[in-house]
Amino acid sequence: MTDPLMIWATIAAIGLGTFLLRFSFLGLIGGRALPPWALRLLRYTSVAVMPGLVAPLVLWPAATGGTTDPARMAAALATLLIGVTTRNMLGAIFGGAVVLYAVQFALG
Repeated sequence: MTDPLMIWATIAAIGLGTFLLRFSFLGLIGGRALPPWALRLLRYTSVAVMPGLVAPLVLWPAATGGTTDPARMAAALATLLIGVTTRNMLGAIFGGAVVLYAVQFALG
């Protein structure tokens, strides 16, 4: 059993670290204009984060015990194709969901 004081100290340290990381960006330079190169790089943040969040869910889904599933691969491919061709995020998400459930239904 872990000591409750150690758990709360860890939670407090993580909370303080999170606050300091955010404050260093928002609090210290929040009132200043960012240079153009930084603004250009910040535009790609969501493009870089989303694949990092989605890829493990597609390649090693917990629902299948961590094995790659053809239904999820087909849904990811359909989502990517719909998103690239239509440039519509919601259409890509719903299209991927439809493909996921259709392939799951077809495979049993």
